[in-house]
Parts: sequence; structure tokens; C-alpha cells
Amino acid sequence: MERDKLDFGNGKIRELFIAMFFPTLIGMVFNSALNICDGMFVGHGVGSNALAAINIVAPLFLICTGIGLMFGIGASVIGGIRLAEGNVKAARIIMTQAYIAGAIIFGCVILCSLLYTRPLLYLLGCSPLLEELATDYLLWLLPGLVFFYLQCAGMMLIRLDGSPRYAMSVQIVAAILNIFLDWYLVYPLAMGIKGAAIATSLSCIVAGIMVVAYFIFFSDKLKFYRLRLSLKSFRLSLRNTGYMAKIGLATFIAELAIGVTMVTGNYMFFSYLGEDGVAAFSVGCYLFPLIFSISNAVAQSSQPIISYNYGAKLVHRVRQALNVALVAAVLCGIIISCGMWTGSGILAGIFLDSTVAAYDIAKAGLPLLGLCALPFALNITFIGYYQSCEQAGRSIIYMLLRGIILMVPGFIVLPMLFGYAGLWLAIPVAELITMLIIVSVLLLNELKIARSK
Repeated sequence: MERDKLDFGNGKIRELFIAMFFPTLIGMVFNSALNICDGMFVGHGVGSNALAAINIVAPLFLICTGIGLMFGIGASVIGGIRLAEGNVKAARIIMTQAYIAGAIIFGCVILCSLLYTRPLLYLLGCSPLLEELATDYLLWLLPGLVFFYLQCAGMMLIRLDGSPRYAMSVQIVAAILNIFLDWYLVYPLAMGIKGAAIATSLSCIVAGIMVVAYFIFFSDKLKFYRLRLSLKSFRLSLRNTGYMAKIGLATFIAELAIGVTMVTGNYMFFSYLGEDGVAAFSVGCYLFPLIFSISNAVAQSSQPIISYNYGAKLVHRVRQALNVALVAAVLCGIIISCGMWTGSGILAGIFLDSTVAAYDIAKAGLPLLGLCALPFALNITFIGYYQSCEQAGRSIIYMLLRGIILMVPGFIVLPMLFGYAGLWLAIPVAELITMLIIVSVLLLNELKIARSK
């Protein structure tokens, strides 16, 4: 395999970012296309109730994504610092510990989902009308979850190892396979929502195998390391795992926040607009991962550059990487917002027939949801920067602010003030307030530093 030639410590920051960003962006866009196609096939091939049922299960999938990204980011940040210090063995140990910890947690999630399927679905906002569809989707989704963890955590570690194009290929292969299987199982085989879940599980299995194959056969420095079976090794593993979780916790909260957003939104849209409201909101939920993925591509592309140079104590290069990432975040946010403002009807029509009531609700609401793109992109970039510099507390606080503390009350209060439009404005308002807080704190710190000089 021809490797990417990336020197995080000496290469030009802008060139390094571009080399990381475009493969990362392409891979994530394919992932988002997968979500959109999944919703399109289900919405048109099975019906709006099936789309709403997937929206009920989605928060659980997002929590699993969050666990994978939490350990992936945590291991990548710590591993990047260790590589900058020249300690390759420690970086390999960190990677191995991350995979073991995540596999155990995922096993527990799968077991609990199997044992408590019905209570879990109703906790996520399910209704009797959607119960059978949501159960079918959840049970056939579970087999692919452990492999999904291998993929999630592996993306960051493969990029840290200097192979963003291989990481991109994993995401592209998984997305194309999932899209094909979605079409084949939902339409020709008429397997309904179960077929969509099977397609997702099979694509996760293939992607997980590709990640494991990379670390066994193709990796440069990051490889699996055989851990010692001793009490001391166990204690070190617990300590390292806890620190990885602390560093990556903000990313887990980001995925958890999407899940909380979906659960809260499901309840609120249902209370105001019934099943049609949930189906319309599910369109926004299918598109939000696209917003998240593009913005997260900026953060994940800068993360290994920042963490490596932070470990090497090259402060000026860390600041350069942040500045480049912020410019990219602004451009991405503006493009996404313009797309949702001008193409709301087209976007709603991808998932819903224009004759159903949910289509009109979604068409009117998507431009309002699109207002969140710019502040969201900047928030995720800043939070990724703080994670990469081991400022876990600050990243966690900001992520909680934007994703839960401000968002949940917004869903409750804003509809009282602005009617149905307030349901769609809850996310943009939470992102905007968080962005203003982050920028204000940053400017105050810069002012203090300037005065101290």
C-alpha cells in the first residue's frame, strides 16, 4: 500500500491540513450520503412511519458512535503526543487498550438491548404505532455494532498513523456497500425496515474488517500490542482507559447530544404535530449528520496535527493549525447554510412524498435548522482544539452547553414564543449562544495574556 507522506512536526501546516481534510471530508460525506440514502429508501420504499421508527432507534446508534469516537479521539490525542516524544511502544499500548475497553462496553450495550428491547424503545420515545417497526430495525442492527466500533475508533488512529486516504477508502467502501444493500433489500427483496438494518450491519462488518487488516498488514507505527496479563498491567490499562475517556468525553457528549436532541425533538414534535411532526423532524435528523460530518472533518483533520505539535511543544504550529481550521470551518458553515436555505424543498423530497403532510412541515423547517451550521462548525473546531491540547474540562463544558444545557430548554421554551418555528430554532439558538461564550472567553484570555506582558 502506498502510504501518505505526512510529517506532522515539520511539514507546512496548511499543506498538512489540506492533505488530511479532503480525504476526511470525502469519507464523511460518503457516510452522510449513506444516511441520506438509507432514509430515502426507507421513506419511499416502506413509508413515513418506518422513517419515524428509525428515528426512534437512532439515538442508541449515536451513543455507540459516541463511545467509538470517544476512545478513538482519546487514543489518537494521547498516541499523537507519545509519537511526538518518540515513544512508539506507548502509542501502540494506548491503541490496544482503547480497542479492548470499547469492545467490552459495546458487548454490554448489545446485551442490554437484547434483554430490554421494549422498555428501551419506549424510553427513546417510541409509540405503539411504531413499536413493531422500531423493534425490527433495532434487533437486526445489533450484530454489526462491535464491528462499527472498530471502524469508528480506527478512523482517527489510521489518520494519526499517516494514512488519511486509507481511512477514506474504508468509509467509501462501507457507504457504497450500504447504499447498494439498502436498495437491494428494501426494493427487489421487499424486506422493509429489516432490510435497511441488515444492510447497515453488513457494511459495518466489512468496514471493521478493513480497519483490523490495516493495523495487521499495512500500518507504519501503530500496531496492536500484546498486553501483559498481570495486576500491574490491568491497573495501567484502567488508568490509561480512564484518561482516554476523559480526553474524548466531549466527542461522546457530542453524539449523546445528538441523541438527546432526537429524543427531545421526537417528544416535542409529537406533542405539537403528531406522527407527521416526528417524520418531518426525522428529515432534519438525517441531514444533521451531514452538518456534523462536514464540521467534524475540519476538527478531525486538525486534531493529529495539533496533538502532535502540542506534544512536541511547538506552540506556534499549534496556533497555526487552529487558525487554518477556523477558516475552513467558516467556509463549510456558510456553504451548508446556503444549501439548506435554497434547497429545503428538494431535501425534504428526498425522504418524503410531496403529497404527505410531513413534507410541508419539513420544507418550512429546514431553512431554520440551517441557521445552526456556521456556529456549529466553529464550536466543534474549538472543542476539537481543546481536546487535542488536553484541555478536557473546557471541551466538555462547551459540548454540554451546546448539546444539552441550552438545547433542551430551547425545545421547550422557543415553541411557546415562536410557535412551530421554535421547534426548529432550538438547535441554532443553542449553537449561537455557545459560540458567543467560547469566543468571549477566548478573547478575555488573550486580553489577560496581553496585559501580563
